[in-house]
Amino acid sequence: MDTQNLNVKIINSDPSALGLFGLAIVTLVAASQKLGITSGTSFIIPWAVFLGSFAQLFACINDSKRNNVLGTVTFGGFGLFWLAVAVSWMIKGGIFGEIIASGVDEFQLGFAFLGYLIFSLFLTIGFASTNKVLFLILVFINLLLIGLALSTFGVAVEFTHYLAAFSELIVSLLSFYGFGATVLNQHYGKTIFPLGKAIVKK
Repeated sequence: MDTQNLNVKIINSDPSALGLFGLAIVTLVAASQKLGITSGTSFIIPWAVFLGSFAQLFACINDSKRNNVLGTVTFGGFGLFWLAVAVSWMIKGGIFGEIIASGVDEFQLGFAFLGYLIFSLFLTIGFASTNKVLFLILVFINLLLIGLALSTFGVAVEFTHYLAAFSELIVSLLSFYGFGATVLNQHYGKTIFPLGKAIVKK
């Protein structure tokens, strides 16, 4: 076995595909609940933990090894986001006891969404220099976070709830495309599914 070539392939492999797949799955499942196709959060929790969180944290760690600061911070930040959301659902559902569940204040979650919106807006500026698919994913994540924050704060609840729901579904579809394009383009060594040129140059 040519270990030197193997090491080169490992270094050059793009971990973002797994991170995008994890994002695609968890947002698809979560969007189904927001759109009223499914109900409850019990069966969203494992997908939030393993796909939304662990898959993106795996991508974060491997992007860090490749010195990709934007990918590291993005996958790390959103991986921890889904873990925190999953734990929040567990707390609300009473898994840690009734005393903790009784102290839930939904507005605190709203402020967390607001904080992540600020985080995401900065990342969107960075992703404008990557490709159109990743940039659009961040744009719709921003809309998702706006919808989540405003609906949690009780602002135009029906409209902002559906803003979050449809934005999340679009994030899922774009992430599926980004995942497929990243894997197949790298596998075949040519563009099978275009990702679009960067909107701005570095």
